[in-house]
Amino acid sequence: MPSTPSVPVGNRLLAGLPQKDRQHFLTHCERVVLEFSEVLTEPGEAIRYVYFPTQSFISLIARINQHASLEVGLVGDEGMLGASLILDVDVSPLHALVQGAGPALRMAVEPFRHELARSPALQQTLKRYLYVELGQLAQTAACNRFHVVEARLARWLLMTHDRAHADAFHITHEFLATMLGVRRVGVTKAATALQNHKLISYHRGEITVLDRKGLEAASCSCYAADNATYARMLSSPSAQTGPGALEK
Repeated sequence: MPSTPSVPVGNRLLAGLPQKDRQHFLTHCERVVLEFSEVLTEPGEAIRYVYFPTQSFISLIARINQHASLEVGLVGDEGMLGASLILDVDVSPLHALVQGAGPALRMAVEPFRHELARSPALQQTLKRYLYVELGQLAQTAACNRFHVVEARLARWLLMTHDRAHADAFHITHEFLATMLGVRRVGVTKAATALQNHKLISYHRGEITVLDRKGLEAASCSCYAADNATYARMLSSPSAQTGPGALEK
């Protein structure tokens, strides 16, 4: 059996559990390091592990065909990958790609099911998280339909900034175009506009957030809506208020 990860836990869902439940859960976890561009799940495939990122983050991608795809969610240390198991569904609905390399906690499916059965507190927390994740999916669908690319890019950069725990991260034009569902020229125009306003620096795939507050002002309302839902469903006296609370 894997050794219990040392505290602090590093994942806010698990950190919010009662101590006894949390410690029992952690005895069945193992620490892994997720590699950039690593594929963790594919649509229609059986889920083998659940992941609780601690210093990594994962893109959830809906594929339309072999040439078209769109990011519909992002999972960092505020969440988990494999939430469909809460509904007793062990098949992945989405392509899960590591976008930010780093540590995570991992648990095999059967021990996870056992922990769900024995811990009402875990059930409640993860059901609430599943609600948050469904809200993020719906918010992204509406965002892609109604908001301009510049505002959507600002939202995505803020979401990534929260989960990367760093002002600088690597992302290519090609990947941004895939994530936002637009052509590369659209990404170039949006990134240039944000850079001209001195909100970000972008060179050869390296993005640095220069003005967090300014980026929030440039973002569409979906970013604040996501954070408000997380705060409403998962806040506790010992927890932070949402992904946006991860500011330095």
